[in-house]
Amino acid sequence: MRKKGILITGAAGEIGDSLIRALTSQGEDQIVTLDLKPLPKENEGLSTHIQGDLMDQALLARLVSEYEIGTIYHLAALLSTRAEFTPEMAHQVNVEGTLNLLRLASDQSQWRGEPVLFMFPSSIAAYGMPNLEIKAQYPRVREWEWNYPTTMYGCNKLYCEMLGVYYSQYYRQLAVDRPVTLDFRALRFPGLISAFTVPSGGTSDYGPEMLHAAAKGVPYEAFVRPDTCIPFMAMPDAVTALLKLAKAPASALSRRVYNVTSFSLTAAEFKDMVLRYFPNAQISFRPDLKRQRIVDSWPAGLNDNDARRDWGWKPDYDLERAFAEYLVPNIRKRYQ
Repeated sequence: MRKKGILITGAAGEIGDSLIRALTSQGEDQIVTLDLKPLPKENEGLSTHIQGDLMDQALLARLVSEYEIGTIYHLAALLSTRAEFTPEMAHQVNVEGTLNLLRLASDQSQWRGEPVLFMFPSSIAAYGMPNLEIKAQYPRVREWEWNYPTTMYGCNKLYCEMLGVYYSQYYRQLAVDRPVTLDFRALRFPGLISAFTVPSGGTSDYGPEMLHAAAKGVPYEAFVRPDTCIPFMAMPDAVTALLKLAKAPASALSRRVYNVTSFSLTAAEFKDMVLRYFPNAQISFRPDLKRQRIVDSWPAGLNDNDARRDWGWKPDYDLERAFAEYLVPNIRKRYQ
């Protein structure tokens, strides 16, 4: 008998770290984690961890021979800035890796006779605002607006959203009568800020990098202009959104890709928040033209009305609470 399990790919990353603990506390089915890296020590023993490559077909075949996977949280990805240096590798990891899992989930859905739930964290990188004037005219972008990404990472995320919709609604429709398809659900996240993991190369990481540098007592040069504005979210809210959408009845959902957000602020305002808690922090601005171009193409805010209406989304952490109760106390503790 195969064991029932929940699969988390990219489990050693920022979202995976919090998601593992949240699922464990809920007493869910056995958690199986997959990553090129070992899990952080604090998460060891909370899951059955497989250290390996998502592109390894033999590994995936071995995985499904041992586990009946009912839910997949596909977090593995090559992030925005790193993807620009190796776009072909980014396509391989972000697209082909996702396609491998979608095929696996589709096959498992057929075998089980009920849909496998496929949760996919997407990104504001799926948007592409042509210039700052247009960005100012559209302060809260809807899911279907300005889907013209300017980075390989954004192209990958947008295409994978479309692949997920295809495998959920159209795959095998001509070949099989009344096929059982997978249940694909995606969230377009803003910049995510974690108190428990170090920023790992995302283009929105200038915010959390300010905080970590201030807590360590080292100077920091932000790679964007002070007036740069994008939306952010505290990591606990990101995990809450994933779990809340995962539990929502399919009949309540009007779409398969949802915006979620919490608060928007400029880089200068982010610096001011950091200085409120770390008055001696040394933060300056030295824009990197390539990374600045990327951030300028992202919207200043997201319209998440559909998520609020369909499945009751609401962030727990606004700007003030995110800093006062989550970010500052935990980041301080990390470096003391």
